[in-house]
Amino acid sequence: MQVFKLGFAAAVMVCALSAMAQAADCTRVAAIGDNITHDLAVLFSTNALKNTIAGRGLIGKGPVKTSCKSASAMIECYSSQMACKGGTPATCLGPWLCF
Repeated sequence: MQVFKLGFAAAVMVCALSAMAQAADCTRVAAIGDNITHDLAVLFSTNALKNTIAGRGLIGKGPVKTSCKSASAMIECYSSQMACKGGTPATCLGPWLCF
């Protein structure tokens, strides 16, 4: 019985350390897009986010969160997503054009 308890405790510890190590390899990435229409501002912010993640060599995980606000004549949208290590960095010319 003692062996099972020690084995269970060791398995829980390995899982906890693995989750902590994996969390350290992830970060929240954000991008902003501005335009005069709501739909274009969302498109600009999500595309900038996608290209920023690719340019850093990260892989997006989970849903993309987008929020918008109206600032004078322009609409500003802010998109963010968790991204983790594991990809190859893409060649990008700023957040708008990646190869």
